Amino acid sequence: MHSPRLPLILGLVLLVGGLSVASLVIGPAPIPPLRALAALVSDQGSTSVVVRDIRLPRTLLAILIGWIFGLTGAGLQGLLRNPLADTAVFGAPQAAAFGAVLVLYSGLVGALSWALPFAAILGALASIALVVAVAGRRATVVVLVLSGLAIGSLAGAGTSLAITLSPNPFAVTEIVFWLLGSFEDRSIVHVLLAAPFIVMASALVLASSTGLRALALGEETARSLGVNVMRLRVLLVAGAAVGTGAAVAVAGSIGFVGLVAPHLVRPFAGYDPARTLVPSGLGGAALLLAADCAVRLIPSQTEIKIGVLTAILGVPFFLWVIARRKAELSEMPV
Repeated sequence: MHSPRLPLILGLVLLVGGLSVASLVIGPAPIPPLRALAALVSDQGSTSVVVRDIRLPRTLLAILIGWIFGLTGAGLQGLLRNPLADTAVFGAPQAAAFGAVLVLYSGLVGALSWALPFAAILGALASIALVVAVAGRRATVVVLVLSGLAIGSLAGAGTSLAITLSPNPFAVTEIVFWLLGSFEDRSIVHVLLAAPFIVMASALVLASSTGLRALALGEETARSLGVNVMRLRVLLVAGAAVGTGAAVAVAGSIGFVGLVAPHLVRPFAGYDPARTLVPSGLGGAALLLAADCAVRLIPSQTEIKIGVLTAILGVPFFLWVIARRKAELSEMPV
């Protein structure tokens, strides 16, 4: 039977493909599209070095990280049945960054160590689990936002304290810029470091798709249909934590992609949480690829950090979503 979301998925795949080519082409030294593609598979001299060693890793990271943020954002929104649910709202990027910074400042591992994503994943897992525990199963918008804000602020304060107490000013500067979120100067090693965790996180979230569809009808109905709600929560929280931790470990803090992507695809994919997962992941990949192309096109002496750009675009969108929920907010007891 023909799936009505198939054209949407195909369209998003083509969009991601086109933006991927643009990502290989755009830079301080623009490269014609056909020559950039040829440089991937054949020796084109210095062009191959630029495309393979500089632009391809950041393109792959934008796809992987955008995909997992979009996917987990849609999954968490379905889990809590709340359009504001996202790892950024849960304070997960800040907590993941705090975990990674603690490991870096311990001096025991380097920036390319496997310990870094594990520490970031533990930080993200702690923040999401805390928000879910504090906000509860029937979290209102206010409780969700305040819980995430508190935990994100605490993690941010811990990161700032670690940076302040660091005896190495050069390391401090590097970490501060890293925390702003960027794909600049990333190599294929960063891709290999993040990819296994992102694949694992994707599998965890996608495994919850059937349960999310039933959960949309309410927890009691989902249980009557044989859904293990606790297992569903564990799958989604673990997937979001693993994906966020891996992303932050290699690219720093990049927010709001998981909030924006599901909202953009939902009118086309329908309001079934299970049907929005894959389109949201592809939409997140397209968003982050477009943002990465944009930071290279904006005139500036140094490249604008992609985390800064996503925050500038994401915060107004976040406020717009809250404004749409004004009726719900006005009905809440003071």
